[in-house]
Amino acid sequence: MRLDRFLGETTELTRSLAKKAMHRGEVRVDGEVVKNPATQVDDRHRVTWNDVPLALVGFRYVMLNKPAGVECTARRSLYPRAMDLIDLPHVERLQTVGRLDVDTTGMVLLSDDGQWSHRVTSPKHRCAKVYRVTLAEALQGESLDRAISAFAEGVLLDGEETPTRPAELAMRSPRVAELVLWEGKYHQVKRMFAAIGNHVTGLHREAIGPLRLGALAEGEWRELSADEVAAFD
Repeated sequence: MRLDRFLGETTELTRSLAKKAMHRGEVRVDGEVVKNPATQVDDRHRVTWNDVPLALVGFRYVMLNKPAGVECTARRSLYPRAMDLIDLPHVERLQTVGRLDVDTTGMVLLSDDGQWSHRVTSPKHRCAKVYRVTLAEALQGESLDRAISAFAEGVLLDGEETPTRPAELAMRSPRVAELVLWEGKYHQVKRMFAAIGNHVTGLHREAIGPLRLGALAEGEWRELSADEVAAFD
């Protein structure tokens, strides 16, 4: 890795500021001042900036219990971003692994490991997402039987050419459903219930694959363990 890129990865310096720091003699590699930004460094080298040792941050994997009013986006807008709730170095490098709408709460995964993120989100890997859905109208009796059958067969959403993949629907109470999906179309849960004549008034994601929120409180986050990360391999 080029030294200027290394500095950009391990400090708050931009590439141009890193080059200026090197020109001022502030950067050392194995104790020697280095001013050439193209110098190649790796884990075997000891790099310091103003005598402070620097080290690359490895891939990070984070679970967040997202509150309502928080966006899963890298852009700054009227709403706070999911990454703004996470206290980690270079948090801006984290990407959400499957977004939630601004008014939807629950589990969001974030990582800077693109390959891992693809394994979690790709329909080919059949990673289940479990949602708690609050409905405007009770769903029971024959209407419930029809909904369960429709979701299991796949629903043709407005504007789509192919139906949804089979989904599992169960009721926790007449107006609170549990829905398990293996894909993530735009506003899919809301559109599926709209297709059967109901309206979603509350939506919360409880689980992704083998991971559940557990005792993680709203607005809190934690890093995944190595076993949790490996569970998606």
